[in-house]
Amino acid sequence: MSIRSRRRFIRQVVGGVVASASLPISASAWSGRRGEGSRLLADITDVTRGLPTYQVADEHFWRLVKRSFSLRPGLILMNAANLCPSPASVQERVFELTRDVDRDASFQNRAKLGGLRTDAREALAAFMGADSGEIAIVRNTSAANATVVNGMELGPGDEVVLWDQNHPTNSVAWDVRAERMGFTVKRVSTPPSPRTAEVLVRPFLDAFTSRTRLVSFSHVSNVSGVALPAAELCRAARDRGVMSMIDGAQTFGAMLVDVHALGCDFYTGSAHKWFVGPKEAGLLYVRTEAIDGLWPTHVGVGWERARSAGAQKFENLGQRDDAAVAAVGDTVEFHEAIGRERAHERVKALAGALKAQLRDGVAGVHFHTPLDPELSHGVVVFRVAGLDSRQAFGRLYADHAIGGAAMGGDFEGIRLCPHIYNTMDEVERVVRVIASMA
Repeated sequence: MSIRSRRRFIRQVVGGVVASASLPISASAWSGRRGEGSRLLADITDVTRGLPTYQVADEHFWRLVKRSFSLRPGLILMNAANLCPSPASVQERVFELTRDVDRDASFQNRAKLGGLRTDAREALAAFMGADSGEIAIVRNTSAANATVVNGMELGPGDEVVLWDQNHPTNSVAWDVRAERMGFTVKRVSTPPSPRTAEVLVRPFLDAFTSRTRLVSFSHVSNVSGVALPAAELCRAARDRGVMSMIDGAQTFGAMLVDVHALGCDFYTGSAHKWFVGPKEAGLLYVRTEAIDGLWPTHVGVGWERARSAGAQKFENLGQRDDAAVAAVGDTVEFHEAIGRERAHERVKALAGALKAQLRDGVAGVHFHTPLDPELSHGVVVFRVAGLDSRQAFGRLYADHAIGGAAMGGDFEGIRLCPHIYNTMDEVERVVRVIASMA
């Protein structure tokens, strides 16, 4: 069933109250497909229908995709690990629904937003290879991580194993909880510049003990760009009776992810990064068998109904930006218009080209990110001998309109994260600029 067909079905199911409540403004509330963004989405869909395989897409196609984003002319944005723009079709949906609520914030008018949230959750579940009852749309990765950190039953004698490259919301947050509850946090280090999956898996296996309750790790590190073999780690954990949590902030929307195939108990992500979705929306996947054992962080109005609705009990968050929540489904539609496999391969191709051209064209370059695409994905972190990375980060934007990030500590360097709104010409230009600065 297509996304649009599924939406029509859901609207028919919710029926009654929702339909009648939306009648006075149905033309404006439900269209969501007018304007430039809608036309560009239709153009992309028409082109992809004519492509024989997901691999076939030339630079003309990706320039069409780029036109869906309202990027400032001349700007080369390679900062997807932090914040991405949304395509025009998603912007239009957010703006339209926000205006609709601002025109009429009555209970009657807003009743339809519950159906839109169901719509978005169904679309997101299909996108992630999950059951709809396993998906909660929360605020961001940090909120999703906090739900697991605060929701597991842990105490003295229990142990949580973490990767030492985790984001603070999946690292420091565990320390704070452990200080209160008395369990142990154990961190795992992996070798710099890894060359095989085995050297990434082995430290985790060595860390597991009979006390280990959970292993939690970033799918792709935001500080080094290293991609962990997630399915292998989750399988090893399950074999030992250990639960697993994947922080997917750097893979949700960038990498083909099937949470059932990965075998994890929890997966988290933010819509505002690689997913190119609305701000203030995030993903929490909880495996069906793990839902009952995970306590919610927030309990509010509607709790009795939410607690019996699977992972929806983790959405009991009070007043939401319902326009953003609804637009999650529109973002899935945008990805499906391009093709999930095609977008996945494009990110790999852009990152691969960036690494290859930096290696061949910039003297003194050193990569924190593996060159092997099996051990990395869209995040590229490197430093150049003799080049101050923080100063270079500033100059890249101020002098050349190139947006990236500066990294410090053990992974000092420049981080560039190209995405589907970038072109190969832009990759070449970025490398030329860095070479001139070296």
